[in-house]
Amino acid sequence: MDPDTFRSDIGADVYWRRRMAALVGVLVVVAVVAWACSSTSGPDDVRERNAATRQETPDPLAAVLPTVTVVPSPSASPTPSPGVAKASARPRRPGEACVSPQLVLSMEGQGTIYPAGIRPRFVLTLVNVGKVMCTADVGPRALEVRITSGDDRVWSSSDCVSGEATRIRELDRGVPYVKELVWDRRRSGDDCAADRAAALPGTYVAVVHAPGLRSRKAVFHLR
Repeated sequence: MDPDTFRSDIGADVYWRRRMAALVGVLVVVAVVAWACSSTSGPDDVRERNAATRQETPDPLAAVLPTVTVVPSPSASPTPSPGVAKASARPRRPGEACVSPQLVLSMEGQGTIYPAGIRPRFVLTLVNVGKVMCTADVGPRALEVRITSGDDRVWSSSDCVSGEATRIRELDRGVPYVKELVWDRRRSGDDCAADRAAALPGTYVAVVHAPGLRSRKAVFHLR
């Protein structure tokens, strides 16, 4: 048979189409394999490039906001104001009114048991222990003698005061002001016109009060 003679059950055009289809199939397979090899690292590279691009691109909002630096503040400590100095106590001048820290007030009873008809007697003492002479009110309201029995306020020297209520005295340093007081054993109150009832037998307590001062209790008994 002549080799140049083409013999087949199919036509020549069909034969060449099949050959071209096979060639195209091979090229497609090669292209798919090449794409698969490059796609394994492609997405990661793309993501890394995108991230680098985002880091290099400045944030427009951050560019307009001010930068704030937080610095821890040290513990606050009081600082004296300039020109303000601790005021020292001014020396007292002779003749000024006495203040309670420079006075000592006391009262002593002349007895502890008083039979019927005997009036209790007390001696009040006010002493200036300051450095200079001072003045004090020793009137019956300023130096109030109060007699009580339990919660019952029985008598007070400030009730129904007649005559001079204020009595200013000069108190030299260390020289006591002494006053004697006698209680008539009768009750006192706001109603000075009412008849004053006699105090009942029992136990009583006498105390003398002054502004900022109070003496020790003097306990006595009426029979």
